[in-house]
Amino acid sequence: SWSENILEYFLRNKQITTEDGAQITWYHAANHKAQMNEALKSTAHMIEADVLLPSDESEHGQPIMAHPPETTSDNTLEDWLTEVTKSSKGIKLDFKSLAAVEPSMMLLENVKSHVKRPVWINADILPGPNGNSRVVDATPFIDTVKSFFPDVTFSLGWTTGWHPDKVNEGYSWTMVKAMENICDALSQPVTFPVRAALVRQSSPQLLWLLKKSDRYSLTIWTGKNDNYSVEDLLYIRDHFDKKQVFYDILEPQNYEFKQAIGITDNC
Repeated sequence: SWSENILEYFLRNKQITTEDGAQITWYHAANHKAQMNEALKSTAHMIEADVLLPSDESEHGQPIMAHPPETTSDNTLEDWLTEVTKSSKGIKLDFKSLAAVEPSMMLLENVKSHVKRPVWINADILPGPNGNSRVVDATPFIDTVKSFFPDVTFSLGWTTGWHPDKVNEGYSWTMVKAMENICDALSQPVTFPVRAALVRQSSPQLLWLLKKSDRYSLTIWTGKNDNYSVEDLLYIRDHFDKKQVFYDILEPQNYEFKQAIGITDNC
């Protein structure tokens, strides 16, 4: 089912050897056709892509695959789903606006019978460290997704910023408690995407959040120019449950981290 834990799914399909979130590999921003095709040929378990509505009336207002500031794409969500559903890869769709959600759920509904694998639906619903207030409104986002697919995994995050030349605040108690207030009422699994450079200093808050439910997990992600060390990742590894943390991180840290913990990616 779409809400199946990705560790259980990929373990059952013999694509990983143990329930360890670090064994899951990701292909990020598989939006344009070239990236999508590369992702499908790769050994990645999960394909992540970004969905938005075009700024003009191109594609007749159909959702397209692009990450802001881009507003156009050579790929529609409909075409993307047609290709990706031919594979066995897990799906993560990232929404930057509420407007794109309902038309996208309709398209997902069309392929539902072909999608027997985990599906994650992502949006930043709360302002986070150095984050802006341009969030996707939590209640209509969650309600719209649930009205189509009560059986799905939510990926619910905070908007964040990171500045190389100043002290960056981490995830505060106020932020994690606001998130728990929203997620406590859900029955679905929820993963919280958190920015790698901010996690170590936020460990007490994030550990508290994960202890609130066995439905919860973290997905560590990183900005392209973020400054953080493999030691930070190893700290997370040592202090959090391996089943509750996934790592969608960039090179070279991804390779160095996997080497340090003895995992070889077949990339």
